[in-house]
Amino acid sequence: MLIRDKLCVVKSKIVAAATRSGRKSDQIELIAVTKTFSPETIHEAVEAGQNLFGENRVQELMSKVPVLPADVRWHLIGHLQSNKIRKVLPVVEAIHSVDSLDLARNIHRIAGELGVVSQIYLEVNVSGEASKYGFEPARLEAELEELLGLDKVNVVGLMTVPPIGESGEESRRHFAALRELRDRLETRGGKSLPGLSMGMSGDYETAIEEGATIVRVGSAIFGGR
Repeated sequence: MLIRDKLCVVKSKIVAAATRSGRKSDQIELIAVTKTFSPETIHEAVEAGQNLFGENRVQELMSKVPVLPADVRWHLIGHLQSNKIRKVLPVVEAIHSVDSLDLARNIHRIAGELGVVSQIYLEVNVSGEASKYGFEPARLEAELEELLGLDKVNVVGLMTVPPIGESGEESRRHFAALRELRDRLETRGGKSLPGLSMGMSGDYETAIEEGATIVRVGSAIFGGR
């Protein structure tokens, strides 16, 4: 199946999942995840009308940006090391993987030096996996006030990655937990946190049913890696 056709399938499933949850499909954004895929492959998605892409690795991101159309939008969705912040900020629209207060502080400092405001999602380890990046929910609640006080970062929402290998239904509880945490943080912090970045190729429909506003889909569009 062509990438154009796979995109149509994914978008139709987004519409159906949004309808099931009583929402409009234009409330959900699709990130096409380009990890390991060539610029030529990404061009096929661009030609099919997709213009928002997500990259996991900074090195890959920086190699692809110059050779793809200038109006393509990029989000960083993988782990970000502090020493790569300065490279990333000028080329990405948002960072989905801010997993600590220290990282947020560093983004704030460098964004100030560059004269920009960075759009960020706070990555939350809602499943409690020891090997996974992300804020523990209790720690995020404790550090929320300082995070919201960093005026060179705009916290637009939360992000999570469920345990690998779980089905959509098995992941549902993690998506629901992120939404419930977001609701508590909004009440506590007095700031709207509209974004919920959750759901990948195997579970994005379930994520949308639980409130996702942006889904990160790679293999369902580009094929297996």
